[in-house]
Amino acid sequence: MMKIFYLLVTAILLTACSSQRIIVDQQATDMSMYNRDLAECRSYAEQVPTGTEAARGAVGGAVIGGVLGAVVGDSRTASRGAGAGAVVGGVRGGGRAENEKDRVVKNCLRNRGYKVLN
Repeated sequence: MMKIFYLLVTAILLTACSSQRIIVDQQATDMSMYNRDLAECRSYAEQVPTGTEAARGAVGGAVIGGVLGAVVGDSRTASRGAGAGAVVGGVRGGGRAENEKDRVVKNCLRNRGYKVLN
């Protein structure tokens, strides 16, 4: 079970590292002001509960994986199914939270007058 936990944590960390690449139209943009605004917008995005969403996904995945494992096999299969479901669900939940963070940053920048291109 610890092996699954470590896989889940690693997957969430990899998901978190891949987010928030934002491209703005730099024409007529004061880049020092943009960098300050970007830092503020990213601080707002930190309010999105990434860990909570990953945990919710892991619990839901574990339940579904355990049930499916029990249906097609025995208690050992159910246990493995729950573990696999927890990893998949945790990664999906963490990914959804990271996507929400990206939306928060982009919306914040748009509201401050920047043309966000992605």
